[in-house]
Amino acid sequence: MTERAAVPAPVLEARDIRKVFGTLVALDGAGVSVGAGEIVGLIGPNGSGKSTLLHVISGRTSATGGAVLLGGRDVTHAKPAERIRAGLSIKFQLARVYLDQTVADNLLLAVQSRTGLGSLILSRTRAAAQAPIDELLAQFHLTEQRDMLARELSHGEQQWLEIAMALAVEPSMLLLDEPTAGMSHEERAATGERIRAARARCGVLIVEHDLDFIRGLCDRITVLHQGKIIATGTPAEIEADPRVQEVYLTRV
Repeated sequence: MTERAAVPAPVLEARDIRKVFGTLVALDGAGVSVGAGEIVGLIGPNGSGKSTLLHVISGRTSATGGAVLLGGRDVTHAKPAERIRAGLSIKFQLARVYLDQTVADNLLLAVQSRTGLGSLILSRTRAAAQAPIDELLAQFHLTEQRDMLARELSHGEQQWLEIAMALAVEPSMLLLDEPTAGMSHEERAATGERIRAARARCGVLIVEHDLDFIRGLCDRITVLHQGKIIATGTPAEIEADPRVQEVYLTRV
């Protein structure tokens, strides 16, 4: 019998999360964990609670019950800015880049966001930031576009730029909300390559509807249904799970 590979020590743990909106129970004991260098997918039918769980983890929504830990630190009641300082970074579905700034300056702003005010005033970070900016531009295949305004980029390139910006703050945990939304097949494949490279920097949690994308990318997948976790496992295990086939895969 082949031994299953050990799961890395968790960078992110969301434990027994409960979220109630009035009489609606959006999350009922849901949880997910991501280890260092691990890519985990979070999937489920529309209305299953994926976005709510992502918002609880990021701090945009407060949990009614349960706990969120980053690197073992309890951040359940921390504000979003405190979670960012604790190592969390997030890219939401719609690209949020500075359209009238160049690609390189978008990354510079992201790098500078992690430095002190004094360094910004004295512009100490601009020279120091060039090496990490060049590295991210190369990793996301944006070197030739470095001096273009962000608004001149294609949809896919804008998404890649925002993922690069999320990595520029040197997080231990990256959350991605439907990173392939609106992309062509070729752009989705390229996005997968860029996310694989990101695992060398941090753990990654992806909320995504594209099952082919998730299957080929993730180490583990967690499945939500009606606010509850019904399965967690490797892509092969999830595909073979009859509960998942019933509530999710057969409906796509």
